[in-house]
Amino acid sequence: MMYRLLVLLHVLSVFAFLMAHGISDGVAFALRRERELSRIQALLNLSGSSLGVLHGSITLLFLTGIVTGFIGDWWNRGWIWLSIGLLVAMYAYMGIAASGYYRQVRKAAGLAYMQGFKPHPASQPACPDDLDALLNHTRPIWSALVGFASLAIIAWLMMSKPF
Repeated sequence: MMYRLLVLLHVLSVFAFLMAHGISDGVAFALRRERELSRIQALLNLSGSSLGVLHGSITLLFLTGIVTGFIGDWWNRGWIWLSIGLLVAMYAYMGIAASGYYRQVRKAAGLAYMQGFKPHPASQPACPDDLDALLNHTRPIWSALVGFASLAIIAWLMMSKPF
């Protein structure tokens, strides 16, 4: 019974993660077209507002996965290790790829931003040409494909438990 409840929490944490991450993905695609500063700032603030749920849900996802790994006695199987490795690699890639880019965009849009764990206050927005060049530099389809492919492989590994 406990195992099934933890698997349910694991799946629900995936849903929460995808809902929160969907906001960030939607913003990433919208920013490619947007050039009005107030709308750019609103989109960036919307994306930033979902980060708490995103990080909380991935933490719950990770914890429930670890506990169900012990209850199900899966730690001697390769699929669980590969799933964890893919999840960590995807999370690190997205964090590195996205955080650096969005830090630059937030700064250029005149919003407060984080560098490492240090908050920086809002400053004057960059000139429209510089902000435009930065917004044209994004490639959200690549991140979306990496995320989708990683999650699809993890889902397959969890469902089929091939090795």
